[in-house]
Formats: sequence, structure tokens, C-alpha cells
Amino acid sequence: MSKSEAKNSEKSSGIKTDSIRLKGILKIEHYRNGKKIDERIVENLIVNVGKAQVSGLIGGVVTGVFSYIAVGTGTTAPASTDTALGTEVARASSTNTRVTTNVTNDTLQLQATFNFTSSYAITEAGIFNASTGGTMLARQTFGAINVANGDSIVITWKVVVS
Repeated sequence: MSKSEAKNSEKSSGIKTDSIRLKGILKIEHYRNGKKIDERIVENLIVNVGKAQVSGLIGGVVTGVFSYIAVGTGTTAPASTDTALGTEVARASSTNTRVTTNVTNDTLQLQATFNFTSSYAITEAGIFNASTGGTMLARQTFGAINVANGDSIVITWKVVVS
């Protein structure tokens, strides 16, 4: 059945359809000596393998919830075919909650803190379902956040289902 035939069939049968979209919003806060020195908010790319994992989670045919955030120094622009960060330097378990953006509990919120003991130019972040490797849900690159020994970054990542 073609798309137009399907639409006509839906119209005549009174069946309503809905499309579900995932949208990620990443907030990065950089702290030095206990003071916030930078904050950025950027939208991200939901990658193909992440979409496939979400569909499997809905149907209960896969396991492995997204509960890790990773940061790195890679600078290659995100692509829908990405499965890992370009150059990962740290991964942390996230605290996951549901919050409201448009409809009650329509947004997954992940939050993780990274405490650095070395200097890095952090330029990318991603959401994963394992402490190493695993499946990536989302990835984004951004202008360098230059962290030094003793600095921390707090990442709050919202994935809105709309």
C-alpha cells in the first residue's frame, strides 16, 4: 500500500495517526574552583542505532537503558551513522528522571558530573546504554571547553518525546 493509499484509508476509517519524534537538548556547565565559568545549551543528533534501540525498548525485545554520558575530544561533526564518540576521554553513570516539557513525563533527563584530574579540550558528548562500548543514542560536538585539573563539567541532557 502506498503512503497516499494509507492516508486515504486512514481518513475513510477515522483512524488517527501520530508520529513520534525524539529531540535532544544538551546543557553543559563548566565549574572551576566551585564557580560556574561557562554554560552552553545545544541541540543534538539522535543517531540511527539509538533510534533502533528505542524501538526495541518499546517492544521489550532489547534491554539496556540509556544511563551513561560520555565526553571526548573528537571534532568530527555528528552523523546519523555514528556509533561512538570520536575520541572518548570519560564516561559516567547518569541519574535519570522524567520531566515535563509539553506533556506530563514526556522527557527523559539524564545528568552526570565529570571531575577532571588532567587537562582536556572537551568538544563532544554522547548518551550510551553501557559503561563501555554499548549503543549510542545521541551525539553532539561543540566549541572546546578547556578543562584543567580540578575542574568539573555537569551535563544535563534532555531527550524530549514529541
